[in-house]
Amino acid sequence: MAKALIVYATRTGETRQIGLLIAEGLRFSGIEVNLLDVGDIKSEKDLDGYDAYLFGSPTYHGDMLQSMKHLLFFAEKASLEGKVGGAYGAFGWSGEAPERIFGTMENVFRMQMVSGPLMLKTSSLGGGLKMAQDYGREIAAKLT
Repeated sequence: MAKALIVYATRTGETRQIGLLIAEGLRFSGIEVNLLDVGDIKSEKDLDGYDAYLFGSPTYHGDMLQSMKHLLFFAEKASLEGKVGGAYGAFGWSGEAPERIFGTMENVFRMQMVSGPLMLKTSSLGGGLKMAQDYGREIAAKLT
């Protein structure tokens, strides 16, 4: 069974909630999922053993949270090249964080990325629940 790791940074809990919904979409497709707070990742070794990786951060003052930046430094030392990847995040006025995470995963880590980052203002409005679950399904489809 394929395994996916979802790592999120959050301020209000919304990015975690989006991650939970993405995890549902992955599980609907038969993928084993581990959802972790970014603070649980202490080194690149904590990233070993997965087939897909999703990193999420809200956009705060036009950027991702500092804890997600630290994770990306760890991830650069991990062997993620060729792995399936996705990026997501919650935002208020702008959505730079998921785009920057996505770009790093695609261009620096050389991962096989899905069509683009998932950017939601909230998981509970405007079809956010379905969009997040569908993003999980999209990751799963890329794994099979």
